[in-house]
This record gives sequence, structure tokens and C-alpha cells, in this order.
Amino acid sequence: MSIQNLGGALGESLGSSLTVRMSGAGGGWSSLSVRVASVFQTMVPTGYTRLQDERLAMVDLAAKPEPGSLQNGFRQETPHMEGRRILDRASRSSVTLSDCGDGGYSEMEPMLAERRLSGEDSDKEEEEEDCEEEGPGSDVSNMPKESFLAMTLQILLPFLLAGFGTVSAGMVLDIVQHWEAFQYITEIFILVPALLGLKGNLEMTLASRLSTAVNVGKMDSPIEKWNLIIGNLALKQVQATVVGFLAAVAAVVLGWIPEGKFQMSHAVLLCSSSVATAFIASLLQGIIMVGVIVGSKKTGINPDNVATPIAASFGDLITLAILAGISQGLYKCLDSYPYVSSLVCAFFMCLTPVWIVISSKHPASRTLLYSGWEPVITAMVISSIGGLILDKTVSDPNLVGIVVYTPVINGIGGNLVAIQSSRISTHLHFHCAPGEVPDEAKGCYYPCRTFCGTGANHRSAQVLLLLVIPGHLIFLYTIHLMKSGHTTLTPIFMSVYLAAALLQVLLLLSIADWMVHSMWRNGKDPDSFSIPYLTALGDLLGTALLALSFHFLWLIGDQDGDVGD
Repeated sequence: MSIQNLGGALGESLGSSLTVRMSGAGGGWSSLSVRVASVFQTMVPTGYTRLQDERLAMVDLAAKPEPGSLQNGFRQETPHMEGRRILDRASRSSVTLSDCGDGGYSEMEPMLAERRLSGEDSDKEEEEEDCEEEGPGSDVSNMPKESFLAMTLQILLPFLLAGFGTVSAGMVLDIVQHWEAFQYITEIFILVPALLGLKGNLEMTLASRLSTAVNVGKMDSPIEKWNLIIGNLALKQVQATVVGFLAAVAAVVLGWIPEGKFQMSHAVLLCSSSVATAFIASLLQGIIMVGVIVGSKKTGINPDNVATPIAASFGDLITLAILAGISQGLYKCLDSYPYVSSLVCAFFMCLTPVWIVISSKHPASRTLLYSGWEPVITAMVISSIGGLILDKTVSDPNLVGIVVYTPVINGIGGNLVAIQSSRISTHLHFHCAPGEVPDEAKGCYYPCRTFCGTGANHRSAQVLLLLVIPGHLIFLYTIHLMKSGHTTLTPIFMSVYLAAALLQVLLLLSIADWMVHSMWRNGKDPDSFSIPYLTALGDLLGTALLALSFHFLWLIGDQDGDVGD
């Protein structure tokens, strides 16, 4: 069937909504006029529709480029191939839009690579046809190749920066544990991992989503870029406020269960401190994160390598400092001005509807506004269990030395696994259709699949695992030189600590490989769903392994009189 006959049949089948005018036998395509029905105009956001129109306008249908010529790195196709693609795009446009509206793969659709959003074929059969037509020497768009050395250098500096941020947070926690608020309201220790975990639940998730958007070309347009940024920041403020409140409720419940004691004034103070800390810290870190990702795009650095560690570099320190300051201030007002805590909590909760309205303006954040709560709340509960372990460990005077190391081991593990999760997610968004995974990820999972291989994700897992021991050695000696903590660096202490840290990261990287591919296979966006779970598991594993390490050291007698001093 000729292209003209195919176009005519297609025009008749679509009715008045689609009009395709064909030129004579020798003229190729002369014009393409697509009139979308009013119902679709109301379904598709204006900015998104404008972008699609711009992409269609960029295709010069009247031109007759020579076969094999290149423009912007892509091969210009012959007229009949271009015609086939545009007809196919038009015929499938309503299906694609309805799929987004019905929720099928709705979390991932706004982040898919440009070639899928424009409607081009992404199935295996057409890819094989294109490869045959292009030939071995053609230039095809693909993810940039990274050497082992380049990847290591890009990861190393943000990793060290994030590590020093967690060291600073540990030193701050070691100081503020002696403040009145922390001494008399010990449930604040339960809040610490949950609020520090917000950087994994929210900041790292934002960093991963925006990094994926940069890599697949969704932030090339200024309109789409600012829609993504503003919508995601507003969504993050909603989630931070709600999760901060729920974390306080969990801290009150977990603190009440073992002892059976409950004080309303302490519960209100916990809610106010948690909500205010989550809101302020999330806003500050979100602004920093956007600047980092936009700067990475302009300088040509892969944001997957730098965004998530930098999101955590000052996140722990900022969050912990705000929590300590607000808690201590509200505690001093508890007797003379007991209503202050209630007013603070009510003020930040009343701002929630404003952020909901703003976040609902962009399709990506609007989708997550309804579907993105499960991983965030579940991660908060997991982190709160880690906080309960920390609270009970700190209550033992023999194990008080654990405080300064908890943010370090939790933060480093979360940073490393967030990098790996973000990289795998970007790879899947770029190379695989939703619901499909690479052949190597099919079948039952085994740990060698993560670390043994020559692919980009295998190399990144190897780099991240190799950074654990030298990184922790640097941070341990930094704490020692700053004369912080209650534990001296004996050989047995360092051996046990490094073993716990290595086991934590080994488990997290393995879980990340399995979890990200499983979520993609089930139609969930790993950028939004995997990192909260992984960082929360990092908090739980890190705190539990560190508590076991200190118990073990105390039982065997480390010949260290400073343990628990």
C-alpha cells in the first residue's frame, strides 16, 4: 500500500479530528494538519501541548534531505520513512494520552525519554529495522559513556562532601544530647532518624527525579523545566509537613509503648518541633538541590553522580541543627507560654493547602500527590524503628558513644545506595519501556548480578563498594582529630565498625538492584518509590549494626576506657 493510500485510510478512520492532506505523486508530503478534539484539550496541560506542537513544527515536511545526512546527531530519514513515523504517531496519540489519564504507568510517563513522548516506536521490532537502515556508521542518540576513572572522580568529591556533612551532624548530635530538651523528652531521639531520613524520602527523591528529567531531555525547554521544579518543590513541602507530623505521632507512640507514660505537653512539643523542622529543612535543601542540578546540566556533569550526595551533604547538619534549636526553644517556653507549641504546629499545617494547589498544576507532581505517599510514610515508619533502637541504646550509659557515629554510618550508606538507585533508574528510563527490564535483570536475583559484570551499573556498584572503607577511615579520623565522641580509635573498634559499614552497603546495593528493577517491572517509577525505602533501610541497618557492634565491643572488653565515658 502506498503512503498516499495509507494516509487517506487513516484520515477517514479518524474522522474530522484528523485531516491529512497529501501532495501529488512526485511531491512527497506537503502539509500535516492535526486538530485535537476539545476533550483532549482539557486533558492535556497547556505547557505539554505547546511542547508537542513545537516538536512537530521542528520536522520540515517539505524538505528532501539526502539519505544518511546528519543534523544534531540524528540521521535524517528518507521521506517515506518520515511519513510512516508521523502517521504512526498521529494514529497512536489518543491511546498514549488515555493511558496517562487512566493511570497506566502514570508515575513514569512524564519522565520517559523524548522519543517515547513524541510517539515514535520503541518496540524491539522497529529498533531492529532502524538499526538495519542506519548501518554501523550512523550516529544514534544514546546515554553518554563514562569511564571508570571519570565516574569515580565525579562521585568522589560529592561523596566526601556528604561524608563531612554527616560527620558534622554526628558531632552536633553528640553535643545536643546533653541539652535539657533531649534529656527530659527522650522521644526526640526517635525523631532524629525519621527527620534525617527525610533527605532520603524527599531530597534524594527530588534529586533523582530531576536528574532523570535532565538526562532524558525533559528540562531542555524553560517552560517544562520550571513546571517540573516548582511542582516538585511544592509537592515536597506537602510531603514534608505531613510526614513530619506522622513522625511525631510515631515517636509519641513508640515512646509510650515501653514505659506506659504519656504527657500531652511533650506530645505537642514533639509535633511542633517535627513539623517545623521538616518544613524549614525541606525548603532550604530543595532550593539548594535545584541549583545543583541546573548547575550540573550547564557544566556537563552527570547529575546522577553528584545530586544525591550533595542533597545529603548539608541535609543532616541543617536538619539536626534546626531540630535541636526549635526543640530547645519550645522546651524553654513550655512552662511560661505553653500555647506557643500549638501555634507553631497549626501555622505550618495551615500552609499545606497552598502547597497542594501549587503542586497540582503540573502533571508529574499531581500524579505523585496522590500515589507518592506509600513509600514516604513506610520509610518514615522504618526510620522510626531505627530511632527507637537509638533511643534505647543511648539510654544505656555504657553505650552512649554510639551517638556521634550514627549519622555517619546511616548517612554514608544512604548516600551510596541513592547514587546507585538513581543511576539504574535513569538507565531504565532511557533504554527500556515501562514494564520491561533488561535480559540480565530477568529471573531470580543473585548478588553477583549486582557486582560482577562490565556494564555501567556494575561498574558504579563496584566503585561505590570500594569507597566504603577508605571513606569511613577518613571520617573516623576526622572525628578523632576534632576530639569528638566518647570512643578512642583502637584497632578492634575500627575493625568491627568497618565490618558493620561494609555489610550495610553491601546489603543496600544488592537490595537496590533487585528493588529498582522490580518496581520498573511493576510499572512504578523507581525515582519516586525506591530511594525512600532504601535510605530508610540504610537507617535501620546502620543503627542496628552499630548498636550490635557497640554491644559486642562492650562484652569482649575493648581495653578502651572511653567507651561509654
